[in-house]
Formats: sequence, C-alpha cells, structure tokens
Amino acid sequence: MTMLRIMIAGAAALALGACGNGGQEARDVSGADRDYQSVLLEQLIDARPGDVIEIPAGVYSFDRSLSLNVDGVTIRGAGMDETILNFQDQVAGAEGLIVTADNFTLENLAIEDTIGDGLKVNGGENIIIRGVRVEWTNGYSTDNGAYGIYPVQTTNVLVENTVAIGASDAGIYVVQSRNVIVRNNRAEYNVAGIEIENCIGADVYGNTATNNTGGILVFNMPNLPQPGYHTRVYDNDVFANNTENFGHAGTPVASVPAGSGIVINSNDQVEIFNNRISDNNTANIIISSLHSTGYSGSSAQADFDPYPEAIWIHDNTYSGGGGSPDGLDLTALKVAMFGLNGSLPDVLFDGFIDDAKLENGSLPDALRICVQDPVEVLNADGPNGFASPRLDTDAFNCSHEGLAPVALAFAD
Repeated sequence: MTMLRIMIAGAAALALGACGNGGQEARDVSGADRDYQSVLLEQLIDARPGDVIEIPAGVYSFDRSLSLNVDGVTIRGAGMDETILNFQDQVAGAEGLIVTADNFTLENLAIEDTIGDGLKVNGGENIIIRGVRVEWTNGYSTDNGAYGIYPVQTTNVLVENTVAIGASDAGIYVVQSRNVIVRNNRAEYNVAGIEIENCIGADVYGNTATNNTGGILVFNMPNLPQPGYHTRVYDNDVFANNTENFGHAGTPVASVPAGSGIVINSNDQVEIFNNRISDNNTANIIISSLHSTGYSGSSAQADFDPYPEAIWIHDNTYSGGGGSPDGLDLTALKVAMFGLNGSLPDVLFDGFIDDAKLENGSLPDALRICVQDPVEVLNADGPNGFASPRLDTDAFNCSHEGLAPVALAFAD
C-alpha cells in the first residue's frame, strides 16, 4: 500500500458508503407552498435583461430543477433563513438552480435538499452569489448532492456571505474560473468546505471552514482545459475539520483524509497567510502532488504539471492538530516519529518535486515551497516510496513576493 494516507490517500474513507451524522432529520416541508413552483418557473422563462425577480419570505417546494439563461437578471429573496426553496420532493433535473448567463446575481435565499448540485452557474461573466445558503438538512451523507455553490468556467465571480452545509463533494466549489473572490462564507459538514480548482486568480478570505473533511482546498486537476495558479488564502478560520470522508469512491475528494485543514495539490503560486488554523486531526496544512493522491493512476495530458511550486506560507497562527491522523498509515507514522502521545507537524509535504527543473540539486528560488511560520515541516519522502520521512524545516526557509490581489469592480 502506498503511504499517502501519509498525504492525501484516505482509502479508509472510500469504504464508508452512505453515511450521515445520525442525529439530524430533514426539514419538515409538509406545510410548504407547492403552488409557487409554477409562478417562479414562469418568471424565469419570461425574464428579460435588467429584471429583478423577488421571492418573498416562505418555504416553497419544488419537484424539478429551475433554470435561467437570460443575461442581467437578479433573483432576490428575503434572507437565507426566510426565503427557502426546498427540493426534497425533486424528481427531475440535476440541480436546484442552473444558470447560463452573464451579469447574474443571486442573493438572500436558501436552496435545500437537491438531488444533485444546489446552485450551478455555468460559463457566465460578472457573477454575484451573496447571502445564499445551500444545505442538505438531513446532515452529511454520501446520498447528498455533490456541490453546494458551483460556479464553473466563469469570469469575475464573487461568492460572499454564503453558507454551504452537507455537500458530498465540495460546499463552495469554484472551477476553471478567472478573477474569483470567495469571502466571508461559512462551510461546514462538507467533504471539502471550500475548493478552488483550476482557477486563475482567486482570493479566499474571511471565511470559516469547520467540521468538514478538509477545510480549504486549492487543487489542479488533469485533463481540464485550464490550469490553475495564483491563489491567495488569507484571514480565514480553518479549524476542527475532522468529519469522516463521505465522498463517492473514485472522486478526488474521496482521497482527502479527515482532519485536513488547508490542502494544496498540484497548484502553483499559492500564498497562505494570516489564517487561524487549528485542531485539524491529520495536519493543519498539506502540500502534495498528483503522484501521491488516490487518483494518481489516472491518465493526464502530457503537459499537465503535477507539482506544487511557488508556494508561500507565512504569518499564520496554529494550535492543536495532527494528534489523531486519519488511517493506519498516518497513525503509524505519527507513532514512529513522534510517539504515541505526539502529533504530526503542522505542515506535511509529500516530497515530490520536478527533477527536470533542478539547478545544482535544488529548485530555482522562484519555484520553491517556502514556509516562514515557526512550525515544523515533515517531508514524507514520496519519491522513495515514503520510506524515510523526515523533518526538513530548514529546507523551506525562504520567501516569495506577495501575490497581487484580485480586483472586481463590483466587490468593493
């Protein structure tokens, strides 16, 4: 068995199958308004650029997806706990709401209990998602939809003051997008709380990620048209992300070990700073390559760069964490290196680097992984089959120039 459960192979999580928190029942929607569906469907079909669709306070039941493909529309509720679109009885469609439009705003409402994704915005520019709650109210379960808030192939996107709970993949999932701000959100009881994947230019700040399997993920996946780079993760609270992995077997997040705070995988130009990271039972920060993941056997396009490079971690605050890692391999590693009552260090690195880029045995300064926090770094020695893991803190004592912030005209 490979040792990445020493990094991100939580194979034990793949065997969980359907699971749940055991103590939470789905919302009772017996008194929901079941006639409003036809009203809203007609409004979405008849929408014109510049329209504002106001949804009053109430609980509304839907049995099929909602869709919008008109530019320049705003959908607004009375508040995420006041206007509730419930899809518990859904029998048709793959999402709660799917949008393929530019200049779209969704705010101040909740989407609950969808069969698939809660909100998907596909291919739009100038997207605002604000004050939205997406939740599976029965608790976390493999049977829940994959993604809560899901902008994909978007440009200029703001996700703020939202709540995502119970997604079987990622609560807030921004993919193949450019110029992204994800701020002041709460992600809880998802497999991945917040995930930035194959994005160019993303700022993730002011968020709370807790009780997920992994708190905040910055990933690059192969076989996608856009590689990701330039992500800043700062001023977040990332703590106690120790929920068992309930993702679907074979998906990338199914290999994230429970107890992961912030995870960087195969991504470049990532700056992590001024975060408060604590009590994540496997490690507070994990840095890894495609080579040590549970999906590393999949084929990747020839020009895919699987190595995390130009990473700068600095000025974070840490406490707890690493004392109860997920899986037998990680537990054995902890005991062997730090004793039965010890803990894995705050930063775990799988050890894979691109040998083709070495100069005099080292990566060029511009590509190095730099950690300037007063914490230890464990190199898991992945290239040698994880045979000789070692504390290697001094090798990461370097710095980079800070990344430029993402600027959105509508996000002042």
